[in-house]
Amino acid sequence: MDRNVGKNGLVNLATAVVIFIAAFAVTCLVKSLAGEGASIFLGVAVLVTFTSWFQMRLEENERIEKLEVDELSRSRGESALFEGKDSELFAARRSREQFERYFVPGFAVLLFILEAGGGWALWRWIGKTTTGLVDPLAMASLSLFAIFALLLFLIGRFSVTMARIEDHRLLRPGAGFILAGAYVCFFTALAIAGVKTQFPRADVWVGRAFCILLGLMAIEMLVTLLLEIYRPRVRGKVARPLYESRLVGILAQPESLFTTAAQTLDYQFGFKVSETWFFKLLKENMPLIILAQFAVLLLSTCVVFVDAGEQAILEHFGKPESPLNAGAHLKWPWPIDTVYRYRTDQIQSLYVGFQPDTNEQNVILWTIPHNQEQNFLVATHVSPMIGNEIPGEDELAEQVMKAPPVSLITVSIPVQYQITNVMQWAYRNTDATNLLEDLATSEVVQYLLGEDIDQALSQGRLEAAQTLQERIQSDADAHQLGVKIVFVGLQDIHPPTGGEVAAAYEKVISAEQNRYATNLQAIADAIATNAQSIAEAATTTNVATANRVQLESSWEARAALFTNQIPAFEAAPSVYRQRAYYSMFANATKNSRKYILLVTNVQPNLYLDLEDKIRADLLNVNPE
Repeated sequence: MDRNVGKNGLVNLATAVVIFIAAFAVTCLVKSLAGEGASIFLGVAVLVTFTSWFQMRLEENERIEKLEVDELSRSRGESALFEGKDSELFAARRSREQFERYFVPGFAVLLFILEAGGGWALWRWIGKTTTGLVDPLAMASLSLFAIFALLLFLIGRFSVTMARIEDHRLLRPGAGFILAGAYVCFFTALAIAGVKTQFPRADVWVGRAFCILLGLMAIEMLVTLLLEIYRPRVRGKVARPLYESRLVGILAQPESLFTTAAQTLDYQFGFKVSETWFFKLLKENMPLIILAQFAVLLLSTCVVFVDAGEQAILEHFGKPESPLNAGAHLKWPWPIDTVYRYRTDQIQSLYVGFQPDTNEQNVILWTIPHNQEQNFLVATHVSPMIGNEIPGEDELAEQVMKAPPVSLITVSIPVQYQITNVMQWAYRNTDATNLLEDLATSEVVQYLLGEDIDQALSQGRLEAAQTLQERIQSDADAHQLGVKIVFVGLQDIHPPTGGEVAAAYEKVISAEQNRYATNLQAIADAIATNAQSIAEAATTTNVATANRVQLESSWEARAALFTNQIPAFEAAPSVYRQRAYYSMFANATKNSRKYILLVTNVQPNLYLDLEDKIRADLLNVNPE
């Protein structure tokens, strides 16, 4: 192996280490997400470059050892010194073989873990962090990453050219990472520049792109490790370094795709497709074709179509113009003009106190958790007494001391709104959606703190929804959000479902209802008892009055009858006595059988026989 190649590998290693440390320091100062991804990539490049350089050193030592053994063999001939085993004579070769057999596969596994873990950790960090670039250091970091890209490109391009020689194959893995690192630093500088030119999400997008790149590199390394297990080992054939990434090589040398495509087409069609005029023309004019495609892509951004029910805001060099209504419109190509669309006719929703569950349920019970809900404080008032009794001051104070002044309650409040002024919605506030949600949450908290829990859980929902809608609309107008609050719902409101709260609340409510029912039953029993007593007293009084009137009337009638009987007795005493006797006799014998015996040969005299009944055999006449 040429000694200059070893020096080139050492230069690659020193360059990778210095730029990695510098890029990591700049990233920590400027807090760039794309810089974090670039630092992870450059760290992997340092490891690959170091391993490549170390393997170069082992092969160089093996070459020197072989030359020394050959020189001694020619000078001294066959001797006992050279009749030993190869393992005793070629220590450098044995070291190189052990390095390739044990260290290289382990290093490939380490690369897979670092690439997969780094990409996954960076992806999660980008999803959680809200940190932006440190503004005073942004331009300095932009310049530094541009310098890093230039240095890596110059050194990497030279190394890649040197690595095309067959004996310099170990220079290829580190050279590919160095040249690809130049492109990574260049895109990091573009991300920082995008943030400074009113594209705040550029840093996030490039950071996520680096996460995807690290993930693809990890997948490639895993596939390479699996294929290495089943790769046939042919003596004398030099294997490709296991830690060399073909993906990084393609990124560093896109022109290598033509060589691979040409070889594939030649093998597929059976003749030299790569030597045809069309393929050569395509290869020679590929930059022009790419530029033409890029121009067509830019021209396609000069026409914008706004759908029905939408309004779009056109920004010219970052300055907003008048809103665009539905239809086709012409504009300058991106990034001179940028269009942002908003659904102004659509009723949009935000949620206060919960996050909707994607798993729909047919029956929702507040005793079972069904959404990602939050708890709110609500006032607790002393329950009023049943009846006309008013608790005394001591009793009321005791009730207040036993019951806490607030309770926890869970509400699920959907707030539906419609954008009425798209300019205010887009530019009056930094994040209008989150601001509206914060305003709605604040109003809900304030309202519940002044509301009784029993009132909130029962008949006060409709009034609460209307009050909240008015308050949220007032806050939105005060902040010039340009929205109309269409609906505020209070359908799902209940005590917290965690732990034993639901069961305890049900017990309290059951006890309250039982107490109310018992009190009402006692009042009903008291009313029924009093009414029955009054009715019985009135009945007794009326019966006594009727008896009194009856007795008085009876005795008055008897007294009047006696007064009227005196003149009749004085007029005919015997007739009166006889008539009174017969009248009394008739009344006394009205239920007795009477027999009248008539005779024709005597004077008409009346005899009354009050003796016992005559025998039946005397009266029954035999019909025979």
